[in-house]
Amino acid sequence: MSNVKAAVEHVTSADGTAIAYRTLGSGPAVVLLHGMMQSGPSNIELARALAGTHTVHVPDRRGRGASGPRRPGHSARRDVEDVCALLDATGARDVVGVSAGAIVALLTALARPDVRRVVAFEPPLGLDGAGDTGWIARFDREIAEGRIEAALVTGMLAARLGPPGSRLMPRRLLERLTTAFIARQERDGDGEEPGYRELAPTIRHDGLLVAETADLVPRLRELRAEVLLLGGTRSPAYLKRALTALEGALPHARRVVLRGVGHEATGNAANRGKPELVAREIERFLT
Repeated sequence: MSNVKAAVEHVTSADGTAIAYRTLGSGPAVVLLHGMMQSGPSNIELARALAGTHTVHVPDRRGRGASGPRRPGHSARRDVEDVCALLDATGARDVVGVSAGAIVALLTALARPDVRRVVAFEPPLGLDGAGDTGWIARFDREIAEGRIEAALVTGMLAARLGPPGSRLMPRRLLERLTTAFIARQERDGDGEEPGYRELAPTIRHDGLLVAETADLVPRLRELRAEVLLLGGTRSPAYLKRALTALEGALPHARRVVLRGVGHEATGNAANRGKPELVAREIERFLT
């Protein structure tokens, strides 16, 4: 994993929660929102790739990393308020969102007409059953029992992610593979990026976000901001369908397909990301 050297600062959201962020580079300001099972450092190499032309503010979304916790009654509105606090503090008017972070970016642009441009990388919209929450009871039980590997498998299957053919594998095999992955992550990590054990409970958060925003596509027909839709050729089919739905609804959007990469493309190289490839398309759009 990347060694993150940027100092951590905080802004205060509308409900008093502290939102942590790191700042890299110089130039026009942009906010970079991470996705599910991530924190700000998960996309730090993408931030560095953009830092030659932009000032990049990289928050830990609420409930992750150095940011404050989610509170009872949390809704997508709180996620938007967190981003708005960062926009107000930094003057940024461009937002890049990854996966679930892309949903938050689009919601923020709806709430803030002064947001000029949004980059949305594979938002997992609640289409084709993707917003189903039937898995959460099992997930909560596994978390409560301390069965983190089992909970991660439940969340992975619900999110339709994971290695090719994972849906056909026995759960016990998937759990063993997950145990091995976590062991490697804990052995090789630099201690800056939270590991899967720490981030596992946040799968629930983004699952509820997807379900809550199942009506997002028709609402976006009124969006004023320019939007770049990004996705990889190796990503799951439902993420491609989500981009197609957005492409048809957004009045000021264009779509770019990244060849040979999947949903992990924005991540750090150690996690099979291709941050330089993604950064090139973002820079073309923002400059």
